[in-house]
Amino acid sequence: MTLNQLRPGQRAVVRVMHSSGPIRRRLRDLGLIEGTAVTCLGRSPLGDPAAYGVRGAAIALRRADSRTIEVEA
Repeated sequence: MTLNQLRPGQRAVVRVMHSSGPIRRRLRDLGLIEGTAVTCLGRSPLGDPAAYGVRGAAIALRRADSRTIEVEA
């Protein structure tokens, strides 16, 4: 499953990141690396972006970016 498929309150672990270039580096700088636990904190009223808890911080990701991250519940 991908990160964008998590529902608010669900928790998963990052397995593979398929993004590349500057966005991959930015996501890794935010703490999204393989083996990291991620919790979906909520979604905006229209569903994009969504908020995720990563290593004690809350980050917002667009759907297009969260689709490139495979997670395991």
